[in-house]
Amino acid sequence: MLEVPADVRPGETIETHLGTEFTARELRGPDLFTHFERTGAPMLPRDVGLLLGETGVCEGDRVLDAGTGTGVLAAYLARAGAAVVTYEQDPEFAAVARENMALAGVDDRVDVRTGDLTASMADLDDRFDLLTLDTGDAAAIAAQAPDLLVPGGFLAVYSPFVEQTRDANLAAANAGLEDVTTMETIQREMDFDDRGSRPSTAPVGHTGYLTFGRRE
Repeated sequence: MLEVPADVRPGETIETHLGTEFTARELRGPDLFTHFERTGAPMLPRDVGLLLGETGVCEGDRVLDAGTGTGVLAAYLARAGAAVVTYEQDPEFAAVARENMALAGVDDRVDVRTGDLTASMADLDDRFDLLTLDTGDAAAIAAQAPDLLVPGGFLAVYSPFVEQTRDANLAAANAGLEDVTTMETIQREMDFDDRGSRPSTAPVGHTGYLTFGRRE
């Protein structure tokens, strides 16, 4: 990957030490997934796409997020026009996420807070259109989702493990959320060659489960 100087703007041409020229372009969502500094395994674009599609997040929405990590989801949500408040317990991870938000050009719409959402909920003075959780204690927060969401607001929980997913699903249902559903995104690439066309025989990798619910 070519390292582009920070002062290079989209449309400008740079030259490598071998004399090869490249034209810089503005980063889009999939580029952020590649260029963000990683502090863990970020949510893949296919899962982000499912979340955006199921919740319909849009311009003017307010999002409360827990488990910032690398910040891929927060950046996508902000680029969709939402204002995001996101909590990350690890101070070093939170610092990296702030740098990533600046790289994405959404640091004015994403408030990265260092801390535990479960210990900070009493300090929140607003309700949100969307609550997104990628934490081990997601079930405990999902149980309080009706107090955090506006009427019609959505909950979305991401987890790589069935046990945590089941707990979150039951917690959301017991809290009175409607249409509680859990999904796994399976995606296969297509292979085209002289013999014919078919789905790729490469293994389909598991990423995580997404649980959705909606406040009345």
